[in-house]
Amino acid sequence: MVSKEKLERINQLAKKAKSTGLTKEEAKEQSKLRGEYLQSFRASMRETIENVRVFDPNGDEVTPEKVRKIQENKKLH
Repeated sequence: MVSKEKLERINQLAKKAKSTGLTKEEAKEQSKLRGEYLQSFRASMRETIENVRVFDPNGDEVTPEKVRKIQENKKLH
């Protein structure tokens, strides 16, 4: 997970970009921080999806096969 300080900095840079614009160094920093944030978000989302089981209204498991195979390989369920 991205630290609170980094999230605050991302927001600061976004506000500055909208109001006055960014210097080249700030634009590079913004790009780097956004990349870190996206990488963290994607890893978290992947972990969540890999741990989910889906059931239909009848109670039958309908988890997608791809997710089931990942769960079997990781011995999650």
